[in-house]
Amino acid sequence: MIKIAIPGHRELHLDHLVLDYNGTLACDGQLIPGVKESLNALADKLQIHIVTADTFGKAKSRLEGVPCKLSILPAGSQDTAKLEYVKGLGAELTACIGNGRNDRLMLKEAALGIAVVLEEGAAVEALVSADVVCTRIVSALELLTNPLRLTATLRS
Repeated sequence: MIKIAIPGHRELHLDHLVLDYNGTLACDGQLIPGVKESLNALADKLQIHIVTADTFGKAKSRLEGVPCKLSILPAGSQDTAKLEYVKGLGAELTACIGNGRNDRLMLKEAALGIAVVLEEGAAVEALVSADVVCTRIVSALELLTNPLRLTATLRS
């Protein structure tokens, strides 16, 4: 569990991290440098879940060695499927990171939503649904290992 006090907002109690794969952790199916190490650093504090359409079919092999639960979603209604996944974990105990239009519902519902804008870009709906926006996935993950960064960004 990670606890983060946000003055003027609330205290976050996070047990889960739910992430999109393509456009968030990977570009063209390949993990972005530093992602594996960052996820492994978080694995003793949070249960890591990767929920993806796996557009390039590489998520399972690229995530080898990362303690996470990988869920490949079928085509259609992926936004709703991701939202239901987060609700099933307990949205109030979950941080989410994504970039796509199909991530917007989970970003909005989660206790903490982080949108990333990488090479693939980001959907406007994802950006406005998030609490924080980062331009590097490693920076987004480091918000959870260095929670005072989140405190500085989100406090009133």
